[in-house]
Amino acid sequence: MGVEHDRIPPTGAAREQLYRRLTAGRRVLVVIDHASSVAQVRSLIPSTPDVFLLVVVSGRPFTLDALPVAVPPMSDRHAVKMLRQVAGREQIARVKRQLPALLTRCAGNAFALRATALRLLTEGASPSDPVAEPPGDHHPVRDATRSACDGLRPQTARLCRLTALGGWPSIDAHLAAAAAGIEVAEAARMLAEAVDVQLLEPLPDGRHRFRPEVRRYLADTAGPEHGIAECSAAVARVLDALLNRVLHAAHAALPQSWRTEPAPESGVPCRDEAEGVAVLAAEVRNVVRAVSVAEEYQHIDTALRLARALWPLQLKAGYWDEVLPALRVAARCADDHRPGSRMAGALHFQLAHCLGELGREEEADRAADAAVASERAAGHTRGEASSVELQGLLSMRRWLYAAAHERFAEAESIYRGITSGQDEAVDLPRAFALVQRHQGRALRGMGRLAESRVLLEAATAFFEEQGEAYNQARALTDLAEALHEAGENAEALVKITLAERLLTPAATPHLMYLAGLRLRCEAVA
Repeated sequence: MGVEHDRIPPTGAAREQLYRRLTAGRRVLVVIDHASSVAQVRSLIPSTPDVFLLVVVSGRPFTLDALPVAVPPMSDRHAVKMLRQVAGREQIARVKRQLPALLTRCAGNAFALRATALRLLTEGASPSDPVAEPPGDHHPVRDATRSACDGLRPQTARLCRLTALGGWPSIDAHLAAAAAGIEVAEAARMLAEAVDVQLLEPLPDGRHRFRPEVRRYLADTAGPEHGIAECSAAVARVLDALLNRVLHAAHAALPQSWRTEPAPESGVPCRDEAEGVAVLAAEVRNVVRAVSVAEEYQHIDTALRLARALWPLQLKAGYWDEVLPALRVAARCADDHRPGSRMAGALHFQLAHCLGELGREEEADRAADAAVASERAAGHTRGEASSVELQGLLSMRRWLYAAAHERFAEAESIYRGITSGQDEAVDLPRAFALVQRHQGRALRGMGRLAESRVLLEAATAFFEEQGEAYNQARALTDLAEALHEAGENAEALVKITLAERLLTPAATPHLMYLAGLRLRCEAVA
C-alpha cells in the first residue's frame, strides 16, 4: 500500500489503524490469499462500502460474515489451455493419448497442472510415464509432489523431505544444509533444483517456502523414507543451527548486556549491531516456530535459549507482536521445567516487557511479578533488581510517576547489595546508569525538571563514554523531553538530532517517537 517498511507501526492495533486511514474514502480491492483462520482476516474487514475484501481459503473453510463463493476445479478446457501455455502446444500434442489420464490425475488443480506441465516441458513423457497410468485414490497436489520428487536426484528429494519437517515458515541454504547434514553450497544447488520442479516457491528476500500441502506430503513421507531417528536428528540439527545463528546475532545486537549470551565459538559472527538486528529480524518467524518445535522434541534448553535470544529484537526493533507467541511458550516451559531459575526470571522479564509495550497492562504486571519471584528464588540479585526496575517502567507507562520512582529507588537499593567480589559487580556501573536514566524520566513526569535533567545528563555522558550508541540515544531522547517541557526547545532539537544520528534504521519505534517529538518542539520553537 506504499508504506515503507520502517514506517509500518510495530503493533497490530496501530497497523490496523493505519490500514483504515489508508483505505478511508478510497475505492480499494483487498485480496487475502492462503487464509486459514478468521483471526488473520478480522482486523482487515472493511468498515466503508467502497473497500471490497476478497478472502481466498484453500483449506478447511471457517466462519466469516461474508458471501461464500465456491471455486470449482478447472474445467478440462481451461486445464488444457493452461497446460499449453506452460508446456507449449507441441509438447501437449505429443502426449495427446495420455491427456485424459493426465487431466483426471490433476483434477483441475492449478498447482498440479502447472507442475505437470513443467515436468512435461523439461522431461517429456512416454507411454510408461507415471502420468499416463490410470489413477486410483489420489490427491492432485500430493500426486504432483510425488512426481516432482521422483524426478529429482535422491539427495535433493531427501533434503526436501528433511527440510519440510518442523514446518519452518521460510527456508534458506543454511537451514536446508543443517536439515540434510551437508555443505551450504550443495544445499543451495539442491534448493534451486527443488524450485525448478515446483516443490519450493522463491521469496523476495532470497529465501524459499513450501506450499502447505506440499510440505505436509514431504513431511509425511520423510519418516517412511528415512526413518524416525534420521528425521529427529534433522530437526535437532536445524534447531542447533538456528540457535547458533541467533546467539551470534543477539550478541552483536546487544554486546554490553548480560541478558544476551556470549557469542558461540563456532559459526559465523555478525559484523555489527545493525547486522545482528537484521539477522534476528530475518529469522524471527523461524525462531518463534523453533521454540514450539524444540519443546515438542523435548530440547528444553534450546527452546528457552532461542526465546531469550529474541531480547534485542523486541528491545531495539519493536518486534513485540512477532515475538509474543514464543515468549508465552518459553515462559510456560521454563515454569514447567526450570522453575525459580535465572532463565525463568529472564523469560518472564521479556514477556512482561513485550506485554507492556503492547498495552496489556494486567498481564504485564503478572509477568513482571513472576520475573521478580523467579530471580529472587534463584538468588540472582542483578536479575531481581532489573525486574523491579521493569515494574517501575510499567507503572510509568500508566503515568504513575511517583510509584515508578519508588520502584526505581528500590531497584537501585537492590543493586547496591551486590558486593565488589561478586561476578555480577562488573555490570553495576551500567546498571546504575540505566536506573539513573529511569529515575530521571520519573522525576520529569513528577514535574521535578531540574533534578530530572541532572540525572539524564549523567546517564547520557556515561553511555557516550562507554560507546553504547543505542542507550545514549535513548537517554538523549529523555533529555530532549525534559528540555521541551522546560521550554528549551532549541536545545531539545539539538538532542533529538544527535539521537537520530546514533540510532540504526532498525530502531523503528524509537525513530518514529523522535520524529513526533521533533514536531512538538518545532511547533513552539
